[in-house]
Amino acid sequence: MTEETPGFGDNAEKPDVPSGATPDDAAPQAAEPSTEEGPAAPAGDANKTSDQSGQSGQSAQSAQSAQDVGLIAQLDQVRTALGERTADLQRLQAEYQNYRRRVERDKVTVKEIAAANLLSELLPTLDDIGRAREHGELVGGFKSVAEALETVVAKMGLQQFGKEGEPFDPTIHEALMHSYAPDVTETTCVAILQPGYRIGERTIRPARVAVAEPQPGAQTVKGDAEATGTAASTDSADEAEDKETGGGPDEG
Repeated sequence: MTEETPGFGDNAEKPDVPSGATPDDAAPQAAEPSTEEGPAAPAGDANKTSDQSGQSGQSAQSAQSAQDVGLIAQLDQVRTALGERTADLQRLQAEYQNYRRRVERDKVTVKEIAAANLLSELLPTLDDIGRAREHGELVGGFKSVAEALETVVAKMGLQQFGKEGEPFDPTIHEALMHSYAPDVTETTCVAILQPGYRIGERTIRPARVAVAEPQPGAQTVKGDAEATGTAASTDSADEAEDKETGGGPDEG
């Protein structure tokens, strides 16, 4: 005897179907999507969203502006630092140029000092050569040696100065003898006892000279003589004029 499984036989319970309904009506209806719209969002929420969007845009603009300000400040700092470094470089360049000029000037000065020290030792020999030439003793081999020595010292820049008749200059002349002379109008070198020597603008030895000054009262006497001569000339001219006109007063 076959057992019937509950719910699968004729005796299985069937769902209640209302009278007058078809079996299809008894099938459970699938859930249909709701065609009705949900409740609309309140207007306040939309405005709030719009405000939030505006605030976000303003925040972005503010952040961008702050970033631009920071970049401008950094650019100003870089420009300031660049100006300072440029000024430092220009100052260093100027100092270097001054240093080079000073070194070149010092080289020339040292060279002149060394040459002056060497030539100072040769001045007595040059004086002896000059005296021998004045006395006619500069002859033969001694003359050749002397001329060669004078040529060498001239190449080193040694210059001789001091001549008779030139005005006395205390910066380059050393007066060893003094006298008065009627034929001079100022203090004058009348004799060169020892010539002076220089290298460039540096004086190694001043010229040692004998000087003469105008004789005291010579200018006054000269002025009186000129005045007397002028008066005599005037008298001579008056006498000549009288002779031409007949001379003397008219007779009545």
